[in-house]
Amino acid sequence: MRGRFEEMTQKKTTTVLAGDIGGTKTNLALFTDEAGLNAPLAEATYPSADYPGLEMIARDFLSRTREEVDGASFGVAGPVVNGQAKITNLPWIMHEARLANAIGIPSVRLFNDLVALAYAVPFLTDKDLHVLNTGRAMSDGTIAVVAPGTGLGEAYVTWDGAAYQPQPSEGGHADFAPSNDLETGLLHYLLERFEHVSYERVCSGSGVVNIYDYLKDSGYAEEPEWLAEQMVSVHDRTPLIVEAALDEDTPCNLCKTTLEMFISILGAEAGNMALKVMASGGVYLGGGMPPRILPALEIGLFMDAFRRKGRMSRLMEDIPVYVIMNPKAALLGAACHGITAYRKIDGRAR
Repeated sequence: MRGRFEEMTQKKTTTVLAGDIGGTKTNLALFTDEAGLNAPLAEATYPSADYPGLEMIARDFLSRTREEVDGASFGVAGPVVNGQAKITNLPWIMHEARLANAIGIPSVRLFNDLVALAYAVPFLTDKDLHVLNTGRAMSDGTIAVVAPGTGLGEAYVTWDGAAYQPQPSEGGHADFAPSNDLETGLLHYLLERFEHVSYERVCSGSGVVNIYDYLKDSGYAEEPEWLAEQMVSVHDRTPLIVEAALDEDTPCNLCKTTLEMFISILGAEAGNMALKVMASGGVYLGGGMPPRILPALEIGLFMDAFRRKGRMSRLMEDIPVYVIMNPKAALLGAACHGITAYRKIDGRAR
């Protein structure tokens, strides 16, 4: 599966602008098919909110590199419909044709950031991954990608006989299905607050906060006074909860239970995704949260929930599970997409 990028050799070098566009930061880099993914010609990170749109960021980056670029591929944190995208947490609206004209590049492609991550998966190496379950991967089997971060992204990758093809999914917005009494209580708690309770409501950064509030408000565990004081002064409570849960000396019981519940739900949903696409090639956990909570993922709650599929439990044992440790995986995926797409556009055969 891995190493197929090296097969993409051409007589004429293809240069692409790749981007991982998020609400917090925008990562841009120039790649060539000649140098490969490990040797970008240039790379930079910009604070997204400091700019009115991607055009200004891209123009600044390209002005510094002065390279002739064949095309651009941008993975964006938001839905892409008919070549138009809006970043979920920014007032940016992007259109492929207008963007190409604004930055002076022949062609621009926009696609969801989870699709970008899925493009990267077949090219990740052992150093990019942490193994949670060795399993027995089937050659050219379907691969599932589950990425809890600010939201819950999902995608999958299929083999068409010649290459891996990433497929989009909005599975993170499917109905949350509790698997025990405590999770059933969580569902009822959230149904009083939201019209629809999806897995993203309980299996993401905001999901951690929802679980925390449920356990606190239901009286399951008490919020320490010191933590309550810190919670008031922060915009995002998730890092505080995770940090207090992982504290080896004095872990907060409420936070520890919150993280354990989150991990169990994540394991169950990763298993659901594996079953739905028959992920015999493995399940890859992306997003910002899995690397951050890696010690807790290894304890066993995750894999217990992943395998607990009744008559399909034995099947789940054989599915490999990895944590993507490379924070630039989505950027590399955008580069993989771009090199393939723009090589085809200018007629260069494989």
